[in-house]
Amino acid sequence: MSDAPRFVAVIDIGKTNAKLVLHDLSERCDLAVRSCPNIIREDGPYPHYDTDALFAFLIESLAAFATEHRLDAISITAHGASVALIGGEDLALPVIDYEAPLEGSEAYDAIRPDFAETLSPAMANGLNVGRQLFWLQTRFPERFAETRHILTYPQYWAYRLTGVAACEASSLGSHTDLWSPERRDFSSLVDRMGWRALFAPLRSAFDRLGPLKSGLAERIGLGGQEIPVFCGIHDSNASLLPHLLTRQAPFAVLSTGTWVVGFCIGGEPKAFDPDRNMLAYVDAFGRPVPSALFMGGREFDILTDRSPETPGDDVVKAVMARGLMVTPPITTGTGPFPHGQGGWSHPSHNLSAAERTATASLYVALMAHESLKLIGAAGPIIVEGPFARNALFLRALGGLTGRPVFAPTQGTGTSAGAALLASGRDGAKPQGPDDTPLALASLPGLSDYAARWRERLNAMEGISP
Repeated sequence: MSDAPRFVAVIDIGKTNAKLVLHDLSERCDLAVRSCPNIIREDGPYPHYDTDALFAFLIESLAAFATEHRLDAISITAHGASVALIGGEDLALPVIDYEAPLEGSEAYDAIRPDFAETLSPAMANGLNVGRQLFWLQTRFPERFAETRHILTYPQYWAYRLTGVAACEASSLGSHTDLWSPERRDFSSLVDRMGWRALFAPLRSAFDRLGPLKSGLAERIGLGGQEIPVFCGIHDSNASLLPHLLTRQAPFAVLSTGTWVVGFCIGGEPKAFDPDRNMLAYVDAFGRPVPSALFMGGREFDILTDRSPETPGDDVVKAVMARGLMVTPPITTGTGPFPHGQGGWSHPSHNLSAAERTATASLYVALMAHESLKLIGAAGPIIVEGPFARNALFLRALGGLTGRPVFAPTQGTGTSAGAALLASGRDGAKPQGPDDTPLALASLPGLSDYAARWRERLNAMEGISP
């Protein structure tokens, strides 16, 4: 194999689905994709991810790819708010689902670091990894004491592939309470709780951790071939990486999936408001990035009953004329308006699938606009992930912001960003972006619709203007 990998198998563990993607770095495209649901297991001590089933899927998919394609390297990206506790050679405790209610963790609120230190807001359930660790240590002290390594989640999969234990800053900086972005070091909580020695060594997302274990290489059908495995990165930061390398500030990136995460690069400086889900993520180079997030993909699925139907212009026009809208939050405690009681403005049981989809698409665009305003975003907006294929969302976003919107469909996203790690910190230089923004048709009546939506927000108890 040459020193510069071309065909990179990207492990992409999302909250809703897991994927294996074969990415061609030369052509900047995905050649093959396999996916499976990320099932939450309810047996055992608490809701948790079925990591063994996911690993079996990954190995089976790597073997399937190897029969049809050349594999030069493996890279990894995964959702945030998760860590793995390794005891012996296996998990000391299952990897907890971050949406699990951590009953009895109230004492954590008194010890979590100030927002000024971590730039990590208080979030629901286990979305702050510090709360997860506190709860696990308190609830299962004997099993927690077996922990040899705490691994950030992408690096857990790298550990299973290579046996090399590591942590990485983009996952540590994903609203965990564990990281101080401005100091580029663990937060005071980690030392206060005595956890620092448990965390695996900190490595760059670009680091080659080691070769794929020989036994796994044999199972995949790559016996005798040394396949490097790269450290890996938090998924939204994977989406951001190609644009950091090719675009001039200012610009904004919306990474969409279960979560919609807005990143502001070179925009207007704004004071962080942790009560509105503003935070600093940490990019692949360890730098803090002003960000805001809401659970847009999950909320879209709820609002459409997971059966979206592309609306025609007549449906969109009728929805807007009726003032049919959704106010936040649909997922309680998340997003820029976390304390309201969200829901439909009109009874929704008799709405068509197209009407629900139109209303849900407008809702996510309005929420994305609010998030981008909060973080002072300026310049063009690049939409990554599933909402890059939602034409009404893109039209509404462009109309609300008045700024150019890009929606790349190839060579970007989590798989492309994670694949770039295999080029190395100095070699990750993809081609420049397509500088032709989308030609988005206007949405007559959008400004009036947005004003009515904002009026409803202002009138709701617990939501400020």
